Amino acid sequence: MVRPLRLEYEGAVYHVTSRGNAREAIFLDDVDRARFLEVLGDVVARYDWICHAYCLMPNHYHLLIETPEANLSRGMHLLNGVYTQWFNHRYKRVGHLLQGRFKAILVEKQSHLLELARYIVLNPRRAKMARTVRKWPWSSYRATSGQARVPEFLTVDWILSQFDTDRERAVRAYRLFVRRKKRIDVWEELRAGMFIGTATFVKQLKPLLTEKAVDPEIRKRERFAARPSLEDLFSDIADEATRNERIHQAVRVHHYTLKEVGDLLGLHFSTISIIAKRVDEAKKNQE
Repeated sequence: MVRPLRLEYEGAVYHVTSRGNAREAIFLDDVDRARFLEVLGDVVARYDWICHAYCLMPNHYHLLIETPEANLSRGMHLLNGVYTQWFNHRYKRVGHLLQGRFKAILVEKQSHLLELARYIVLNPRRAKMARTVRKWPWSSYRATSGQARVPEFLTVDWILSQFDTDRERAVRAYRLFVRRKKRIDVWEELRAGMFIGTATFVKQLKPLLTEKAVDPEIRKRERFAARPSLEDLFSDIADEATRNERIHQAVRVHHYTLKEVGDLLGLHFSTISIIAKRVDEAKKNQE
């Protein structure tokens, strides 16, 4: 069987799904679900992902993931691998838990992310597993709608910002948006089995499909040839503020991985991610 094409680039947004082998359950109780979200949180921090929405169903899950770095496959390999090992150990089983490779559909952010986020959290209601969306605790709806604490791995700011700059008004508008009966069928915009977006969006990505034939390691070496070494970036650090600014430069500007920066500084990759995000927020507040 030919492997499905997997197109990865910086800033890509994906609707990701993974199903149980032979459609069997991959979550048997709330302990399983909580453990999966814990692993997801680790992966989001390690690979600097932005998770806009999620929903756990009995035999599959949905994620809406944005990747500032082109690293979806690496993160998904870790997510599914670690959870499968844990699940098999807990239930004293062997073999595959998930059916083949995960499925990832590229999403045009501005035009379709919001609608897909709604589609994802409505899954339990469509499957008649919950009378209302808020009755299902294993999706991002409660956190996004202000009815539960927002977990560290979930980003609700972008979705809410599409409704209002005031947080309370945005939350109310989001709730109405999810409940609204008139909805757009996002799957009508599925193109070539791998894109959800406008024709212009697909046209813009076609050159990347051609580039995919080139050895990715060669492309990586060419792209990063002119960037400074991590040793040079951190050679003259005088204080914590300067260090944090350099961490931000290393991750956001020069595209070093969180692990690479963390290994040099003796810090965990999740700490590097937190620092980079704090500098992001500080810069936004200064604008």
